[in-house]
This record gives sequence, C-alpha cells and structure tokens, in this order.
Amino acid sequence: QVQLVESGGGLVQAGGSLRLSCAASGRTFIFSRYNMGWFRQAPGKEREFVAGISWGGGGTNYADSVKGRFTISRDSTKNMVYLQMNSLKPEDTAVYYCAADSSWVLQMSHDVYNYWGQGTQVTVSS
Repeated sequence: QVQLVESGGGLVQAGGSLRLSCAASGRTFIFSRYNMGWFRQAPGKEREFVAGISWGGGGTNYADSVKGRFTISRDSTKNMVYLQMNSLKPEDTAVYYCAADSSWVLQMSHDVYNYWGQGTQVTVSS
C-alpha cells in the first residue's frame, strides 16, 4: 500500500509564499522509480496539472500559469516532494494534490498517475 501525505497548505495573502510537502511511503513503494506530480483543483473546476518532476529528478515540467513562480523538487533520501510557491495569486486558490506515476517519461495528465494524496488546501486572499 502506498501513502502520499501532503502538508504545508494554508491561508496567505496575494504575493506571499507557501511551501507544500509530500511524504511518500509504502512497504513496496520504491520512490526513486516514480515520477512525482502536483495537481490542483478549484471549486467547480477540473483537476489540473501544476508541476512534475522525473523519477531521477533531472527533468521538470510546469503549467504555464505557474512557470517562474513555482518550483518542484524532490529528496529521494527522505522520500519527499516539495512545491515552493512564490508570488501567489488568488487564482492559485485550490486543493493541491501530490501524485505518483510509474511511467517512463514525465506525464502531465492526471489519468496516468497511480497514487494520490488526500490534498491540502491553499487559499490566497486578495
């Protein structure tokens, strides 16, 4: 069984920063073999890709809406994934989810991700 547990969400003013963390665990889960992604879902909207990092950490991908503001990273010694979010905007308000994917290449579609966390709320006030 694989567990992904997000933390670090909260309420922040526009222009502020937050750092989300995702702790991955599981008896048979080999963290270094999974691409990791962050997705978000706002009320009434579909879940959307935010950022992804390849299993080796050498490749990253970002949604256009967050490029230059968000940074994804991973620490394979701790089985952790992070999302540093700077210059936050009210439109970044959503529940943010961590996800793991065993594909060979980094994917942006939520359909292919195998495992999901429960989500953490990020609210950006104007």
